[in-house]
Amino acid sequence: MEQTKRGTEKEKKYVGLSDAERSEIATLRRKDYTMRAIAEALERSPNTISRELKVNSVNGIYTAKKAKAKSRLSRKSRRWQWRKIEHNPELLRFITEHLAPPYDWSPRAISGYLQKQQTELPYVSAKGLYDWLYSSLGQPYCQYLCTKRYHPKKQTKKTERVMIPDRISITERPSSVEDRSEVGAWEYDSIVSSKRSGSTAALAVTQERVTKLVQVKLVPNLKPVPYAEAIIRLVVGFLVRTMTTDNGIENKQHKLITAALGVLVYFTDPYSSWQKGGVENVNKMIRRYFPKGTNFSNVTQEQVDEAVRRINNKPRASLGFKSALQCAQEKGLVLDGVSY
Repeated sequence: MEQTKRGTEKEKKYVGLSDAERSEIATLRRKDYTMRAIAEALERSPNTISRELKVNSVNGIYTAKKAKAKSRLSRKSRRWQWRKIEHNPELLRFITEHLAPPYDWSPRAISGYLQKQQTELPYVSAKGLYDWLYSSLGQPYCQYLCTKRYHPKKQTKKTERVMIPDRISITERPSSVEDRSEVGAWEYDSIVSSKRSGSTAALAVTQERVTKLVQVKLVPNLKPVPYAEAIIRLVVGFLVRTMTTDNGIENKQHKLITAALGVLVYFTDPYSSWQKGGVENVNKMIRRYFPKGTNFSNVTQEQVDEAVRRINNKPRASLGFKSALQCAQEKGLVLDGVSY
């Protein structure tokens, strides 16, 4: 049993991260997610996330754009490892001669000899040699391998992993939302606890674009289903025509919002938080009461409600020095029969 288990573990191979996953990692890191939380959200091993952050960070900072560039460069370098065999006739001749009788050298022996015993020809690793042998160019020489034979890889159709399925781009959002000509266009986002606290508690934040009315709820975590349910509860009782958010993994269950409210959820472009600038600005206001480093597991909903009350009742220059609550009542954002 133990031997079988060890054999299975040895057969596991690291599967590289996709560009979409690297974008999600960068987004979640900005939200102060722990490595284990990121791994859980992406359904990856924590070791995979740790390796990615260690290998593809630049000066200790991880950004998706630079991580993708480093990964592409690394892959290109690995491919070149065996391609240089074809670009160097003397190296190619040496390898093919020593693979065949009467030498019968293994790729490992050839690699070691190139590294330790001679300096005229460029070095090629054993893995590079096997990669070349398993390519179309090296297949004719696989017959000389004593322990490894060439087996064509079966082409299996991979299922594409979509982090947030059925997203609708913000470019499809009605123009009335952009020019703020109709009330009922909401934006939403989250504010997380400090990374050092280890807490998963967070704030779900919504703001209506025209009246700038704010609604905030304390949530125990940002798991997609309960987070979507929290957003729904925040806007029930108000006029809702559209919802806009970012590409955080907590928004994976956006269809629950559409089903409950009967409105579409639009997603900003990657790295374009300014496209939902209203709620981003609200987050800064909220940080006045709950600064960075706050552990929201030590905060009560009553404390959150008091901060929201102050924000909604203060005069805003952008509203002609009216309060958000006053504008919401004047413009019919608060539905009849609902007390607020």
